[in-house]
Amino acid sequence: MKQVSKAVVTVLGFDRKGIIAKVSHVLFDRGINILDISQTIVDGFFNMVMVVDISEPTCTFAELQEDFSRLGSAMGVQIRIQKNEIFEAMHQI
Repeated sequence: MKQVSKAVVTVLGFDRKGIIAKVSHVLFDRGINILDISQTIVDGFFNMVMVVDISEPTCTFAELQEDFSRLGSAMGVQIRIQKNEIFEAMHQI
């Protein structure tokens, strides 16, 4: 069985149509699968967290970060992707 390498994608900004579709499209185009997703809208603010499989992407991690930075700027939202190891390290004693 292959080892799964995970990353966390976060999106924050004012709600608008197409946020999930556009973020998902970037992931699909880069060969990245969504493993889990949670999104909420509170008083017009959109918040989404995705856990994605970055085991076999068709681009570098830095290129993916740049893709999301450009998309976020174009949509007026903040999109970040971080490798899962960062979150695991933060929660270890």
